[in-house]
Amino acid sequence: MSEKKEPGVWQGFKAFLMRGNVVDLAVAVVIGAAFTNIVNSVVKGIINPLVGAFGTKNLDSYSSCLKGPCTGTGESATGVRILWGSVLGATLTFLITAAVVYFLMVLPMSKYLARLEARRKAKEGTAEVMEVTELEVLKEIRDALVAQRNEDRGRPER
Repeated sequence: MSEKKEPGVWQGFKAFLMRGNVVDLAVAVVIGAAFTNIVNSVVKGIINPLVGAFGTKNLDSYSSCLKGPCTGTGESATGVRILWGSVLGATLTFLITAAVVYFLMVLPMSKYLARLEARRKAKEGTAEVMEVTELEVLKEIRDALVAQRNEDRGRPER
């Protein structure tokens, strides 16, 4: 009896790493980490000052007191505060990130892939037209041969 050897842990790990999607994921993580700095700078440099025109420049300072008295800031604060400004800032950061990723990466890539698919279908359509044309030509040749044979049978022998 010969037993089938199961791949070892290292061989399975190597196969996992060699898959293309692992490399794509690693690239996405690195790009995402670099992109986070850009988005944070946009939020702190543009969005926060715009919001600051209506209140304070720092969104983190926006809060509501759930259970009073709420006095002080930071570690010396008393009462129970809901820091909704931090949530608003994080939400704006997420929305900006999602919009930039969609409009600068996803949308152009999907248009590019759609163009490639259209070209592929056009090439397949051309091949089908050529096949149909060849078939029609062969039918015409067959019909001509049949007609010629019928003409030859109708003539008297010499």
